[in-house]
Amino acid sequence: MTKTPNQILTEWMQAVNKRDIETLLSLYNKTAVLIPTFSNKLLTTPENIREYFIKLADREELSVSLHEKTLSVQLIKNEIYILSGIYCWRLTIDREPFVFEARFSYTIDASLESPIINHHSSQIPRML
Repeated sequence: MTKTPNQILTEWMQAVNKRDIETLLSLYNKTAVLIPTFSNKLLTTPENIREYFIKLADREELSVSLHEKTLSVQLIKNEIYILSGIYCWRLTIDREPFVFEARFSYTIDASLESPIINHHSSQIPRML
C-alpha cells in the first residue's frame, strides 16, 4: 500500500524522535541526496546518511516536531511530491538545551518502498 506524503513525513519524524536509525534509513532511496541541518556536507551515499543519523541520535533530548500550518505538499507528477515547511528541533549540547527552527524540503516518490529521493534542511537564520 502506497503511503501519502504526510504519512512519510510523520514516519520520518517519529523515527528521529525514537532514534530509530533503521527506519530512518529505510525511508531514503539508495540514490537519495541529503543536505542535512547539522552538517556542512552533501550526503550522497547510504553510508554517509547512516553516519549522519547515528551522530544525530547521540544528542541528548533529541526531538523534532512539525509546524503544521507551514506544511506545503505539491504534486509534481504521478506519485512524486515536494514537501516543504518548517520544523522545530530540540536537543541538548553540553547539558545546554537548544530549540530552533529549520526549513525543509523533501522530494518524495510515494510509489517507491524507500520514497525520499532528496531532502534539504537548514536552520532558519536570525533576522537582522
